[in-house]
Amino acid sequence: MIEQLPPNTEHFIVAPMNEKTRGSSPTVVRPLSGIRVAEFCSTAAGPFCSMLLADMGAEVIKVEPPDGDALRQWPPITDGFSENFASINRNKKSVVLDLKDAECAAIARRLILDCEVVIENNRPGVMERLGLGYSQLKDEHPDLVYCSISAFGQEGPRASEGGFDLTIQAAAGVMSVTGEEGGAPVKCGVPVSDFASGLYGAYTVAAALNAVRAGQGGAHIDVPMFGCTLAIAALQTSEFFGTGRNPRRLGSAHPRNAPYQAFQAADGYFAIAAGNHQLWLKVLKVVDMAQLAEDTRFSSTLDRATNQVKLKALLEKQFQTEPVAHWLEAFRSAGVPHSPINDYQQALADPQVKEMGWLSSIELPNGAVTRTFGSPVRVNGRNAEIRSGPPALGEHTEQIRAQYSEKVST
Repeated sequence: MIEQLPPNTEHFIVAPMNEKTRGSSPTVVRPLSGIRVAEFCSTAAGPFCSMLLADMGAEVIKVEPPDGDALRQWPPITDGFSENFASINRNKKSVVLDLKDAECAAIARRLILDCEVVIENNRPGVMERLGLGYSQLKDEHPDLVYCSISAFGQEGPRASEGGFDLTIQAAAGVMSVTGEEGGAPVKCGVPVSDFASGLYGAYTVAAALNAVRAGQGGAHIDVPMFGCTLAIAALQTSEFFGTGRNPRRLGSAHPRNAPYQAFQAADGYFAIAAGNHQLWLKVLKVVDMAQLAEDTRFSSTLDRATNQVKLKALLEKQFQTEPVAHWLEAFRSAGVPHSPINDYQQALADPQVKEMGWLSSIELPNGAVTRTFGSPVRVNGRNAEIRSGPPALGEHTEQIRAQYSEKVST
């Protein structure tokens, strides 16, 4: 299925760029051009995974049930179309197949056998019951890269359980370290379990495709959201392994660095991150508190982290004498990492976003035009392109049915 490339061959294809660079230098790279992906996914983790592959040039065919991916119903709804759905389903085709129908399942099977990759995020066993499991396909398609994303994995005592981002954050410990000390459990505002799992899936698929090219054959990739969420908590799990104590909620503070959190100024909040001793000394110079350099409570990084509540009180007393803008400029001049506490409107308006060309206009199937945040990754200085907006439900069904119904009948 995958072309065997000669050594040192660049597998890049040029195509139009996004709106920032369109018309100036119309070339982007598509490292996964020629790769076909069959997606059997809904909501977030799986669709995000396959969108990452699509952004890199793969052709993704999204197979949906007659009612469609449930994310199509999530607000905000613009003229009848979900912008949540649009945000993680660009560069895809949509095919409606009722997989409980024998003819539709046969078409899906032929589609898979014509693809290099399958992404699915059903509960373990569902694809097998439909006759579309990896074990049922690998003999006929030994180079198939088959990625299964699930709540807890394909094996083990919890394999049959479902889960969403909230419950996985709760199970994997994220909520135990999120929020203010002594406060109620709080989830991370960004669905980290969903999107970290999608990232792990896309990364492993790309690695597996490289193995196929090397003649090593395909693979069944098992991506458990629970495990992925524990894995990205490497600093927290290592803290537990090293001390035997559970990490705790610290609000915006850091368990091992200080000053490294949000502080209150005269008119609002800002954040600084003095992640090493030299930055700590620069902070003291900015706030004109050189005497703290000799204070034994703050002598080392560990000392400052241990006594960061007292340190915060001392620094914040000084910070509250001036507005946020004053301190941001002072820390910028001093070379200390800093930031205002942006909302998303402010973050998206950052001049770096415009310079990098991360925002693009996309057309929804109903003709409405909206904006989306594209891939932040560049290859050879070029952005991944947005070749098409999100598909209408079943937009490509007739095309795929015509192509594969004939193969089924023969």
